[in-house]
Amino acid sequence: MAPGIPLVPQPDQVVSAASNVAHKLLYGGLADLRRMPRTLIDDGPLREVYHYRPATVVERGDPVLLVTPLAAPATCYDLRRGCSLVEHLVAEGRPTYLVEYGEVSFRDRNLGMEHWIDEVVPTAVREVSAHAGGRPVHVVGWSLGGIFTLLAAADQPDLPIASLTAVGSPFDVAQVPLVAPFRPLLNLGTGRGPITQAYQLMGGAPKPLVRWAFQLSSFQKLVTKPIALATHLDDTDFLAQVEAVDDFTAHMHAYPGRTFGQLYHRFVKGNALVTGSMELDGRTISVADIQAPVLVFAGATDGIAPVPAVKALVPLLSGSREVRFEIVPGGHLGMLTGRAARTSTWRVLDEWISQWSTPVEEAPARRAPAKKAAVRKAAAKKTAAKKSATKNAAPRKTATKKTAAKKTAAKKTATKKTATKKTAAKKSPGRKATTRKAAAEKATPEAGSIGANPRRRYGSGGSRGLAR
Repeated sequence: MAPGIPLVPQPDQVVSAASNVAHKLLYGGLADLRRMPRTLIDDGPLREVYHYRPATVVERGDPVLLVTPLAAPATCYDLRRGCSLVEHLVAEGRPTYLVEYGEVSFRDRNLGMEHWIDEVVPTAVREVSAHAGGRPVHVVGWSLGGIFTLLAAADQPDLPIASLTAVGSPFDVAQVPLVAPFRPLLNLGTGRGPITQAYQLMGGAPKPLVRWAFQLSSFQKLVTKPIALATHLDDTDFLAQVEAVDDFTAHMHAYPGRTFGQLYHRFVKGNALVTGSMELDGRTISVADIQAPVLVFAGATDGIAPVPAVKALVPLLSGSREVRFEIVPGGHLGMLTGRAARTSTWRVLDEWISQWSTPVEEAPARRAPAKKAAVRKAAAKKTAAKKSATKNAAPRKTATKKTAAKKTAAKKTATKKTATKKTAAKKSPGRKATTRKAAAEKATPEAGSIGANPRRRYGSGGSRGLAR
């Protein structure tokens, strides 16, 4: 982060600050919020799987699937141009996919966590693998998306997974400063307290509440935000990042009622994940059953999932081939797609995916720019046509000469025939008159037939004019 404008700013800082303020007033903002182009490849109830289309690079290697958490928009992975994990992965030539859930409404209130653990995440992994030619998938989940991913992988070991990455996924809620002071009070209730009654009545946690909770987790930044903006008016990248985070927060989704109740009672009150096992739908799911390699990220200044809460996951992954734990700069969102993530989180993730990827030679490369291939093919055909035309130019000239000779011979023959007819006419004048009358009767069409032939598909205005 830039140090900010000093008490006595330099002339270039004043110019930059004035330029940024003018640009924001005239164009509405500094952040490039264009989303990376993508195509829907699969959908279902609260499940949309997208493939990000590369513009110029060639896709090679194992695919990467990004799993969003509940309530958060998919822009967590595609925050803005220049700070987009999606943009980075696509530019590296990695086949990149994302699963998101869309808007949650009141009719979805009966959906529980098993919908995402049993259906959404496993289906997305299989669809991505099939779309990428049967290759194994590197699954990256942020926050609750990481928890859902780990539980799905533990419950269904046959999923085609190459590696797992959990970014800011807390497994010991007792270590979360925002929750820890309230847990003893929460456990005093019998399960029908005011919070339970409230989310059951509303069918879940509505968007305004989710937005407020996310902002509360960064309360200090929220209070100091005006000061930070004033002292960074000359830093275009800083201002653009603040705009992108504000846009992300403004598009939070709601939680389904039953899922919110499970998260509240099991994760917040019961701290169920601290042991690595959880009862769900009549069965026990344990992260110790995960065999795929797992990369765990914790944010150095994360208030929602602090380092101790995330690190509690590491010893629970006893069945994994390899477990790697990394502390990276940033808060809950910043560690994933902040400005510092470009040189920390993303680099480690690149190394991890490369380490656990199958050789590229085992599967053909997927070329995304189909339009360019079509243009090249058309150009090749055009060149071939030119060569063929050059090659056949001489025979065409010879054929033209032969045709001209034939026409000349035909004209001479016709002239001779005409002369013969004239001679015969002179000798037989009666016969000549009879012949002309027969020819005239043969050439004259029936009345009204000009321009009105019922067998013509399209009428002729010019022919109708001749009939008048």
